[in-house]
Amino acid sequence: MMNRRKMMVALASAPLARVRAEAQAETGFVPLFDGKTLNGWVLMHGRGRGYIVENGAIVCPEDGGGNLFTEKEYSNFVLRVEWRLWEGGNNGVGIRAPLEGDAAYAGMEIQVLDDESPVYQKMQLKPTQYTGSVYDVFPARRGFVRRNGAWNQEEIVADGRRIKVTLNGQVITDVNLDDAKDPEVLKKHPGLARTSGHVGFLGHGTRVEFRNIRIKALS
Repeated sequence: MMNRRKMMVALASAPLARVRAEAQAETGFVPLFDGKTLNGWVLMHGRGRGYIVENGAIVCPEDGGGNLFTEKEYSNFVLRVEWRLWEGGNNGVGIRAPLEGDAAYAGMEIQVLDDESPVYQKMQLKPTQYTGSVYDVFPARRGFVRRNGAWNQEEIVADGRRIKVTLNGQVITDVNLDDAKDPEVLKKHPGLARTSGHVGFLGHGTRVEFRNIRIKALS
């Protein structure tokens, strides 16, 4: 049986080991959001209040929206972000996107949606329109979105032609962009050929919040 001293050492070292493991996992990541301001971000085609900062999160309010992009461009990277939404929430993470144009087509959009909302069930969306999909091109596995204000942890890897999305610990998308071969799809989505661009949030007038936004550049 573990004596009291050994037990105390074990209890004390467990949190430290966890902190070290988390720090190791985050090596090379830099924050994109300071938790207080929108410094480093630019709003394109904003509606209403656009995006605001509340309680350490970037918020797309119901009376806001538009595209909120990083000022910097990124090519190959790992993006980590937490987001939450409520009934009918709809947003997206733009990657390799230009500032102008529809980011879902001129760049790429990784969908953020309240998949199980009756609103979208009635609309009979295409498989490529649900959370984690490379919007309108590659579908994601479904059933992993935390709803009603619960935080979701998402990681997006853009590494050359590979796009990988992990949501709440589950890989839901892992595709090679070169597998999109339909001429009509390629014509509709010239952004699939882009090698760099801005990262951003693509609001649609529903409340969605983002926090703990950080990125790691890949060679």
